[in-house]
Amino acid sequence: MNELMEAVRAGRTAETLRLTARLTDAERRARLAELKELRKELRKTPAWENRSMKVLPALHLAGAACHTGAAAAAAWIAASDLRWNQAPTDALLRALEGRDTGWLADVAHRLAQRPESAGVPYDLMAALVARSGCEVPVTDPYVIGWVRHVGAGRCLNLVDRLRREPHLAPLVGGLFTLKDLGEIRWLFGDGPGSWQSALAALAREGLLDRASLVDSCVARLLRGGGGPTDHRVFLPLLTELALTREEQRARIPDWTGLARDAVSPVASHAQAVLAGLALDGELSSRRLAEASEGLLFRAEKKLVRAQLVLLGKVLSRDGGATAELLPVVAQAFGHEDSEVQERALKLVERHAKRLDDSEARDGLACLVPQLVPALRTRAAAVLGVAADTVEEVYEEVLPPAPEPVRTAPAPRTAEEVAEEVGALLATDGDVAAFERALDGLVRRTHQDPEGLRAALGPVLATRWWTRTEQRHRYGREDLFGNTRYGLLTAQEGLELLLATLHGVVSTHTLHEGMRRRTSEYECVHSGLSRVFDARLREVAYRLRTDPMPLLLAMPSWSTGLLEPEELVDRLAEYRRLDARVGAADFAQALLRVRRDDRAAAEQAARRARALGTPEGTRLARWLAGVNTLPSSARRTRGVRILLESTELPELQDGFPPEFQRLGRPTSVFADRWHCAHWDRSIRGHWLAVLPERREMVAARLLGDLAGTAVDDERGAAVLPLLAESGGEAGEAVHLCVAYGLGARHAEDRLAAVDALLVLAARGELDAARLGADLGELVGRGAVKPQRLADSARTAAATGANATMWEMLRHVLPVPLAGLAGARPEAAAVAARGLGDLLAVAAECAERSGAKGDVAHLAATAARRGSSRLVTQARRLRDALAEEVAA
Repeated sequence: MNELMEAVRAGRTAETLRLTARLTDAERRARLAELKELRKELRKTPAWENRSMKVLPALHLAGAACHTGAAAAAAWIAASDLRWNQAPTDALLRALEGRDTGWLADVAHRLAQRPESAGVPYDLMAALVARSGCEVPVTDPYVIGWVRHVGAGRCLNLVDRLRREPHLAPLVGGLFTLKDLGEIRWLFGDGPGSWQSALAALAREGLLDRASLVDSCVARLLRGGGGPTDHRVFLPLLTELALTREEQRARIPDWTGLARDAVSPVASHAQAVLAGLALDGELSSRRLAEASEGLLFRAEKKLVRAQLVLLGKVLSRDGGATAELLPVVAQAFGHEDSEVQERALKLVERHAKRLDDSEARDGLACLVPQLVPALRTRAAAVLGVAADTVEEVYEEVLPPAPEPVRTAPAPRTAEEVAEEVGALLATDGDVAAFERALDGLVRRTHQDPEGLRAALGPVLATRWWTRTEQRHRYGREDLFGNTRYGLLTAQEGLELLLATLHGVVSTHTLHEGMRRRTSEYECVHSGLSRVFDARLREVAYRLRTDPMPLLLAMPSWSTGLLEPEELVDRLAEYRRLDARVGAADFAQALLRVRRDDRAAAEQAARRARALGTPEGTRLARWLAGVNTLPSSARRTRGVRILLESTELPELQDGFPPEFQRLGRPTSVFADRWHCAHWDRSIRGHWLAVLPERREMVAARLLGDLAGTAVDDERGAAVLPLLAESGGEAGEAVHLCVAYGLGARHAEDRLAAVDALLVLAARGELDAARLGADLGELVGRGAVKPQRLADSARTAAATGANATMWEMLRHVLPVPLAGLAGARPEAAAVAARGLGDLLAVAAECAERSGAKGDVAHLAATAARRGSSRLVTQARRLRDALAEEVAA
């Protein structure tokens, strides 16, 4: 071993630097092979271990010094495996002394091209730029590093620090081309002393080109790319630059684009600029119409109302603009908020008499049907249109009821099995995809285990547990044998099966995992999770000891349902092969087999009994029964409404112990703090455990769904699957949907709306029950009216107005009653969001032609004032009392 390698292996950085300084270029290149070999050696040792911590800085330094090519040197310096403990920047710079300026510039620019995640020190790149005298690289990592470097200096104020920057203009220009400001947004600050005020000050001093800053700001805001907080940096800078009226006038197309398409704060700023120009007579009516067309379609009611106010002022002052602006005002007839519609209609009523163009009047008349029914008569009168020509015959529109999809057969070849397993490991698949891959693994192991192992080679190479150092670190038996919680997710189950085929897990561990019973930390999910877990552990053990020819519980349909004739055929195949049936697999098959088609069940039972096997006899008895549900009772926990169920003996008699938990009573007070079921992807598989008894699954998911509304958690994505599953849609299913409609996150509310519409399309929605549940939850504070209003509006927008009205008319009495006897402070809280809910209810009632009365609505409508709550209460009262037009 030479002297340099001894110093590197000993981790002596100073000595390494001294030794490399003596080497010629040829000697440097000669040392590279040994350095690369040491690097490979260290890759097998975790970077946080003592040896790596000691050796890595010296190795990093030696490699940077010994590479004579700029590309190779930059690649070594920025290598990911050397990143954990790099050599000090000053040592690296000393090691690179003596190289020509072109070489240093090349290295600097190559390092600057590395992604931010490479962690190349800014000080190193900046020093190389300074030593080489090259043009500064304006890349994202370099600019981000510069911002952090400037922000770290506290001895001078920000303006002075920026004045000292020799490359100020190009680096400031680089701020506007950053892909994402998320990591450094907090460094820009706000108000005096911020980057925005400092850059504006430097522009006033002439150190930065002011026109270029303005153009870059506007371009970045127009681009709409980058992160969601871009406007918090560039909009304040644009404000600090204080554009003159001439500069504002020169960018009218830009303000129009920003007002139409930018995020709300930017659109508001652009709208204010355009409003100032319009009121000063410096914006033509055509330009104002262009800006208004986009603005009036925005969701932000504040912007839309402000634009209508502006249009009203311009119309009052300039009668000649009526023909151009009034059709634009009428575009607001299609806005989702009825108050916006009414504001637009008032403007049309006020100025329509100036409209002499019959073609323009016809254009306005075409937009009248977009108004809510209560406003159409007024619009028809002012435009001289017959009222019956703008009335629409209401027809309820529901999406087509989704049909279950037939599950495709298991993959036929080992290569197809490997392909499907790899896809499932890369992305979570649905129940059908998982079951197909599982059945394929079982069949191919029984038929050609060696061929399957060979086909799975590329898949196994990607698994982290195949690496020797990981197995040594964690212990191969602990990876898949730990049954303290005993709960496998779908992906973990596939990992277990692959590890079994690969020989990573011992037979003893597989047997213990299948035999051992987990009893700690019971929670409401345990029955479902342990059924799933028991079946996978049984399959893993049988892969090693006695491969099964096929899976009995492979579902026939995407919901998990299994046709009885197919199960009988599989049992017959087991009898023909004299194969031993897996207890967990057969138990799952019984839970999945269809029993609601009595004719098919009786025919299959006769065939099963004729097999003359214990499993055939058991199946025949099972098919003779019907699916029953445990009785349930409501319980409250805090603001939540939950369900407890009683015992169901049918699911305990003759089933394996892990399955018997499904038939035991459930309690809402079971300890959830130790619940290990945080992976929401498993919930679709839980539904496939009991595909004809979704009420039982829903009752066990109810606490999780309540969390989406009460605790702002995520997790309502399972609701459409719940709606598409089989069996009775009773109290538990409707409560789950109710919580989802009040979920904090919009994606969860959308999933709940999908579930509601699926239930309605299948004729399984009890709108009165759902509405009563929601009313109670709103009254308890578990569901916020604003969120429910958003969900109801989304559902109604699909055409389900009558369905939503039927639900809302049962929701409203409880919150309306809460307003009546409440003190002012409590009434203000109770009224929050209720106006939005009343607005949706009024629109649904108007569009569907609903009539009748809602308890406590008249008292709310009789209150004084013109708040949104009172206005919408009156609107709903009038809609319900209105006579049907002849």
